[in-house]
Amino acid sequence: MRFGAVMLCLSLQALALLTLQASGQQKGGASADDVQIEFVYVPKECQQKSKKGDLLNAHYDGYLATDKTKFYCSRTQNEGHPKWFVLGVGQVIKGLDIAMLNMCPGEKRKVVIPPSLAYGQQGYEPAKIPPNATLIFEIELYAVTKGPRSVEAFSQIDLDSDKKLSRDEINGYLKREFQRDGKKRDPSVHETILVDIFKKNDHDGDGFISAKEYNVYQHDEL
Repeated sequence: MRFGAVMLCLSLQALALLTLQASGQQKGGASADDVQIEFVYVPKECQQKSKKGDLLNAHYDGYLATDKTKFYCSRTQNEGHPKWFVLGVGQVIKGLDIAMLNMCPGEKRKVVIPPSLAYGQQGYEPAKIPPNATLIFEIELYAVTKGPRSVEAFSQIDLDSDKKLSRDEINGYLKREFQRDGKKRDPSVHETILVDIFKKNDHDGDGFISAKEYNVYQHDEL
């Protein structure tokens, strides 16, 4: 799948560790069983269900459970386009990461998420979510694709198959992605991205990004 600039952005995110953590989330206090899921619509045919690490495309509306006040609507952002995110890596609140597992493209769900799997005791002021708020989300999933941290993506970059990514391999990968994107950029941008990739991913400082360091799934802060 090629989406030009969108996929270039996702490719760079893949090498930048995708560690965006939703504000105010907390560890512990609740389990996956505490997320209530209502299956509003399930398509008859489903060739691929969502799993951790997949790249999802979905619309969802968020409400406060207490008075049904809407605090979020993906249709009002990004010119109404569905939201792209990687499932299970903290790009959305923990409750949504749980609630959207095993979904089919075209499926609709209504989910209830407890505070400990949302914004906890702190709440989230920018969205006017008070402390200890139970949240309701209405979700419609449009697409499920392989995420940027897949084994296939690592193998594509690891040209010599030594289970680690060298500076030259990543440099070549970035060049290919820039060429595919087709946009002109200052050469300094390329170098800045390369330096940032190793700064964020080469945890042992050996000049390589190992399969373990590359694997975003170990960084589950939630």
